[in-house]
Amino acid sequence: MKPINLLAIVLGFAAIAIFPIIVPNPYYIHLVETIMIYAILLFGLDIVVGYTGQVSLGHAGLFGVGAYTAGVLFLHFHAPIYVTVPVAILVTAAFGAILALPALRVTGPYLAMVTLAFGTIIQILINEMDWLTQGPMGLRVPKPHLEGVAMSDEHYYWLVAVLMAVAMLVVHRILKSHLGRAFEALRDSPVASDCMGVSVYKYKVFAFVISAGFAGLSGSLYSYSEQYISPNTYNFELTILFLLAIIMGGRKTRLGAVLGAAIIVMLPKLLDDIATFRLVALALAAIVAVGAIVAVSRKIAHPKQLAIPVLGTIGLAVFAYSLKNITDWRLTIFGLMILLVVYYLQDGIVGFVKKCRDLLRGERSMAPAPAVDGRDAISAAAQGGPDQILLAKDLLMQFGGVKALNQVDLTVKRGTIHGLIGPNGSGKSTMMNVLTGIYVPTAGSIKFVEEMIQGKSSAHIALGGIARTFQNVQLFGEMTALENVLVGLHHTFNSTLPEVALRLPRAKREEQEATARAMNLLNFVGLADLAMEEARNLPYGKQRLLEIARALALDPRLLLLDEPAAGLTAPDIKELVAIINKVRDHGITLILIEHHMDMVMAICDTVTVLDFGQKIAEGTPAEVQADEKVVEAYLGGEAA
Repeated sequence: MKPINLLAIVLGFAAIAIFPIIVPNPYYIHLVETIMIYAILLFGLDIVVGYTGQVSLGHAGLFGVGAYTAGVLFLHFHAPIYVTVPVAILVTAAFGAILALPALRVTGPYLAMVTLAFGTIIQILINEMDWLTQGPMGLRVPKPHLEGVAMSDEHYYWLVAVLMAVAMLVVHRILKSHLGRAFEALRDSPVASDCMGVSVYKYKVFAFVISAGFAGLSGSLYSYSEQYISPNTYNFELTILFLLAIIMGGRKTRLGAVLGAAIIVMLPKLLDDIATFRLVALALAAIVAVGAIVAVSRKIAHPKQLAIPVLGTIGLAVFAYSLKNITDWRLTIFGLMILLVVYYLQDGIVGFVKKCRDLLRGERSMAPAPAVDGRDAISAAAQGGPDQILLAKDLLMQFGGVKALNQVDLTVKRGTIHGLIGPNGSGKSTMMNVLTGIYVPTAGSIKFVEEMIQGKSSAHIALGGIARTFQNVQLFGEMTALENVLVGLHHTFNSTLPEVALRLPRAKREEQEATARAMNLLNFVGLADLAMEEARNLPYGKQRLLEIARALALDPRLLLLDEPAAGLTAPDIKELVAIINKVRDHGITLILIEHHMDMVMAICDTVTVLDFGQKIAEGTPAEVQADEKVVEAYLGGEAA
């Protein structure tokens, strides 16, 4: 962490700590306390929304589970807070697992509907189970007692502040570990994640369970803060507010979660008073106008892009001073302000500020890349076993009535570069997808070393020793080049969630060793100097090389390259050929799909030719070049 960021965090928490002393008003203390409690939930919700890219509308229900777990334990057992809070976390995490296991098998709007239904069911259960929850009457939960003495408002405020600091630290450590990289990878490219040995479904569930645990902590603290909880509190409106808080504050940042929590708590309060609303509207209009002038003067944005937000905020300020009573307009104004932020600040307020800062500096600030330690990047592939590393027989892949592969046999010898060529639509990429588990073949068998792998998951096949690149680059765009390769090294981590959260020695050691190995792999493909650059910002040729480095991180025995030279310049292709030869020299077998025939004929030991899903030729490059069927497939019968 940068020193300036650490200083900002320390100063922020110092300000939070002294707030009750400077402002002893119980109302404002409770207001800030509520913001901190909501921030804890948003730390967890950001794991699901910001990192895994799922839309959950069930977190208000999970928040209610945490609150009622603490309330019920106090009501029926008079349990102290050091019992109710941990139990609330565990119970809510268990409910999160119950929700996630079936819900995360669907995506998009279906997932949102399932989680919304869960939240509704939880609210109904709390309302109906009056023998446990006292139903519509709600529960009274007094401030917690320590050594028989009730905590004061200030003491409980400080307890919440400490727990928020702990929650922030734990979430930060999780998201900066191999677990956080797995969560982010499956959002950017689920297919590539599975092919890196990171099971998409498993880590979606894991992320949801962790997120639910933070909702449980937040809910339990909320019950003591409010001292009264009822079923109506945990409704659909609260769910939408939580989701909007993440969007407005900015995803993938703890500061964004805190800012989002402050917005959803403070903004409705500010709109209760006409005088305060006028000041807020005037300040907003001034900030937007000044920002627009700066952006236009520095040619960061075109005036047309800024016309609507500038005119809209100025109109809001004029409207505010023309109003006599805000009561009838409160919800409308709240909705319009949210719409403005969501539409024009898609990266949230924190993301927008970071973007403006980088543009004003004229550069992106990047942390220095770790040093390369000079050791060999690639572990020598195991050489034992049969001469054939891969044996596919009678492969049939049928989509409806179309046979993309029709009774294809493929034998790949250990330690060779095996070319797979054919015209567009001949079935080459389908073969790649069948071999890596993305498609389950309609019929036929695939034997890799000594294991039959047809029907196995992509993650299982990847961890078994088959790695691949993609015809269309499948990098994790918002992650750095170094982080992309670290995802490929995910299989080398054995540290558990508690070890990561507490930063125990094994977790630290594994992170250091994996980082050193990832830097060696980047150096192997010539990308060490670009380690801290986001993958989406790399030139296309470098993205191709990064995919190879990430695939090599799996320690594969068989590497599948799907058109790695597509779109590359002649110097880039020369560099690529050198890397492929170096990979083969380390004992790794390769299957190469490529349309650059000069490249295929120069480096391949054996070439298989497909046409309309059938194998029409196989042999050495020279034999294939002379085959009449191959010439006909590429040039057409008349031309041949």
